[in-house]
Amino acid sequence: MTDATTATTATTTPPAPEPPAPAPPLSPHGVGPDPGPAAPEVAPLEDRATGALVGAAVGDALGGPAEGLTPEQIVARHGGRIEGIVGPFHTDWRTARPLTPYHKGDGHITDDTLMTHALVRVYETVRDHLDAYDIAEHLVPDLIGTPRWIPELEAEALPLQRIFLAEKWIVARLHYGHADPREAGVGNIVNSGAAMYMTPVGIVNAGNPDRAYAEALDISGAHQASYGREAAGVFAAAVAAAFLPDATPASVAGHALRLAKDGTRAAIEAVCDVAAPHTDYESALVPLRAAVAPFDTVGPDHRQPSLGARRPSRLHAVEELPIALGMLLVSDGDYRATVLGAVNYGRDCAATATMAGALAGALNGAAAVPAAWHTEVARASRLDLHAPAAALAAVSREVFARDQARRLRHEQAFGAIATRAVVTEASGR
Repeated sequence: MTDATTATTATTTPPAPEPPAPAPPLSPHGVGPDPGPAAPEVAPLEDRATGALVGAAVGDALGGPAEGLTPEQIVARHGGRIEGIVGPFHTDWRTARPLTPYHKGDGHITDDTLMTHALVRVYETVRDHLDAYDIAEHLVPDLIGTPRWIPELEAEALPLQRIFLAEKWIVARLHYGHADPREAGVGNIVNSGAAMYMTPVGIVNAGNPDRAYAEALDISGAHQASYGREAAGVFAAAVAAAFLPDATPASVAGHALRLAKDGTRAAIEAVCDVAAPHTDYESALVPLRAAVAPFDTVGPDHRQPSLGARRPSRLHAVEELPIALGMLLVSDGDYRATVLGAVNYGRDCAATATMAGALAGALNGAAAVPAAWHTEVARASRLDLHAPAAALAAVSREVFARDQARRLRHEQAFGAIATRAVVTEASGR
């Protein structure tokens, strides 16, 4: 997301990074490092959770420097399509306009990942399904109470100082306004702000798109309304669907269509239909934009929204989710192509590439995310991209065990009340 406000940054100087570990010794044959003992096998849940969260963060970092641009502007700036980590659009990023005063690019994650990791921490605290009240009780304090390293500010600061106005709304409404968490999103600008950090909801509900959809709708009620809230639910469902053992890009899009309502469903359907004949993102860039344009309220100039932009509607949809699904289909789920398609689409491409990266990463697992990309993003952003995935996978296992126990109790209770009474001659009943 982009923010037109100027953030006040702290001047904390981070500690120098630790020196790299020494290279491992050559094997006796002199052909390379000794592989040592075989690495322990990783379960699909942990592998695909890592693919989803690391994949989302990398997509975010690659898309950040192209936010708000058109595909043509991207080519003019970089001499071609973006093919990996690039620098900021303006070298004088602190003062350049119309771009915001943040150091986008160079492997820096944006507020999409800051919010995603904050939601992971809420799950780590609650260790169960979440609702809108958990956003008020746990996410808001995290945003306003704990300084963290903010890559785009190159300083330690409260996350509140970086997040976009639509996310600051959460703090204003819940912390200061004491709004009902289930309704706090009403009145906010309608955008992809809630959808962009719903990857953890899909992971906790891995393989259960319907439950992910319902949980994300509940959570995002504290943040968004209308089609912004719907996008959050559908995206979480798509992530959960990507964990299914037989998942494909088409099946992921199918679950999204099955659950989506109103303009969101129509937009996804239109984009998926247009995506079908394409096999590379270059040829799909213009057709996908044309397909989603009737449902997008922002208008052709992403930096100059129309008067009807971001208002509640049953006819419209956020642009980012349908395009992420479209790029997943065009690229047949290939992580690199899916993310680069989302990045080079431009507009709010950090959010689009975050969603696209999460979906492709969940489908293919951690190995699909290029090591050169995630290593550099982790280094440049000073983040451990893998620890949140390991933590959330552990929470997911705990939540599943609790769900099993809850289902068993319900089955026993329902069985007791649904059993037909036996009529006996002695009782006459």
